[in-house]
Amino acid sequence: MDYAGELQRWLQNAVLDPDLIKELQSVSGNDAEVTDRFYKDLEFGTGGLRGVIGAGTNRMNVYTVGRATQGLSEYISKAAPGASVAIAYDSRNKSRLFAQAAASTFAANGIKVYIYRELMPTPMLSYAVRKLGCAAGVVVTASHNPAKYNGYKVYGPDGCQLTLNACEEVLANIEKVDYFTGVKRVSFNACLQSGMISYIGQDVVDAYLDNVAAQQIHSEACKNTDLKVVYTPLNGTGNMPVRAILDRIGVKSTYVVPQQELPDGSFPTCPFPNPEIREAFGCALRLAEEKKPDLLLATDPDCDRVGIAVLKDGEYRLMSGNEVGVMLLDYCLSQRAAKGTLPSSPVMIKTIVSTGMADQVAAHYGCKVIDTLTGFKFIGEQIGLLESKGEQGRYILGFEESYGYLVGTYVRDKDAVVAAMLICEMAAFYKTQGKTLIDVMEGLYRQYGVYQHTQLNIVCEGVSGMENMKRIMSSLRENPPAALAGFKVVKRYDYDTSQVTDVEAGTASVIPLPRSNVLQYQLENGASAIIRPSGTEPKIKVYLTAVASDRASAQAVTDALTVDIKRLTA
Repeated sequence: MDYAGELQRWLQNAVLDPDLIKELQSVSGNDAEVTDRFYKDLEFGTGGLRGVIGAGTNRMNVYTVGRATQGLSEYISKAAPGASVAIAYDSRNKSRLFAQAAASTFAANGIKVYIYRELMPTPMLSYAVRKLGCAAGVVVTASHNPAKYNGYKVYGPDGCQLTLNACEEVLANIEKVDYFTGVKRVSFNACLQSGMISYIGQDVVDAYLDNVAAQQIHSEACKNTDLKVVYTPLNGTGNMPVRAILDRIGVKSTYVVPQQELPDGSFPTCPFPNPEIREAFGCALRLAEEKKPDLLLATDPDCDRVGIAVLKDGEYRLMSGNEVGVMLLDYCLSQRAAKGTLPSSPVMIKTIVSTGMADQVAAHYGCKVIDTLTGFKFIGEQIGLLESKGEQGRYILGFEESYGYLVGTYVRDKDAVVAAMLICEMAAFYKTQGKTLIDVMEGLYRQYGVYQHTQLNIVCEGVSGMENMKRIMSSLRENPPAALAGFKVVKRYDYDTSQVTDVEAGTASVIPLPRSNVLQYQLENGASAIIRPSGTEPKIKVYLTAVASDRASAQAVTDALTVDIKRLTA
């Protein structure tokens, strides 16, 4: 491809954002920089778009957003003529610009747009789609990625991220659209005046918060307990809704981290605004030294994930997404059973990379477990299937190990607002018994065994990154390991061929899930390794599980697994 020629075309036409021209001028003559911006189109996958903000076909900018929106508009116009869309955006750099650019293209294609007046969490977009009867929704966010990223997530009429088949149709449309001549655009402000674009009202926000509050189990728990909480929205969208819901349920002492309270897409005090990592809690931990709270909460920029740290013996320990998911499951099941509100055939839903400990907890209460592929959209789809049968009341909890949780069926995506509320309620409930959440988790480990989970990331950036990811996955399929960490592989799962192989029996059976590029190895000692390329980032993710009676034994298995996996993926 003539990258230099494409650079010149963008220099002549990319006039909607002056920053793009400046960037292109600065890299002109640098072959590596030019190639990286133009060697491919930013991929539209199951999560929509996600990439580095900047100029070029391989960057997030008003033109890649416009092209995706044009393709999506043509899909909507064909599938649901006369339909509407909802749009939300987070605190990231250019988010408002991208959201308004998308709104302008939808409107130019004759599609009515409802857009939030100010930044809002991702789950509030899912809620608005269903509340307003929209055919689709878009939220501009890159979730928990570093500041240089932004993204464009697409939702269907059910409030879930777009289905695989729909994504393929939208992508086919997008590939026919020229970045500059193929995208319809009209004035955002003119469309506000005409009514083609309308702001979403406070009534929708209030209705969402009402639905969140309705998920309480012990509504007096926080009101009757002096629970102290330090909260950081990590300069994102959680500040308003999380504080509003904690105030509503009676958390009297909430201290917000001042450096991370207001929206700031540069994330100056937190280069990686991801509540899964300790660095994200740095400012919160310093405030905790002064306030001595029971609990620290951190929500990511689009407020669909929440992480916690808990005070125990004078120190704050971060708890994993799997630990919080298991505790929420046990709390919801045990307390609803105690109150007589547990349905006769309860259901919980989790992703295949989430802890098997949840299966043990669920079995204790007679709760069915549904496993899905990675991605909360698949959990949302299962909720929709229950609803289609009039059985949504059976649903108890959905969660994924990457700090995403949902109680209630009012949205179809993970929701850090309801999760923050129930975590605080749970902490207050156990505080009255003299227990911290760490005490609760240790009790569950004693009951069900220690499940230790570790995630490895094999980064594959640049032009050669995709090829390297393909090479690694192909090598594992062609030469599957017979053992890991000194333990035999007893079952091999290949989700791309929908086949699970019982190694010892030499038999194969079908995996009843959509095809996905995922490999899983189940070991004779209960440990496992799951390997999959990320759908949103240039890396392969590896999920390791070790099961043992104590932490030391689990750590030893984890260490041995790590060595073998790094060797296999080198």
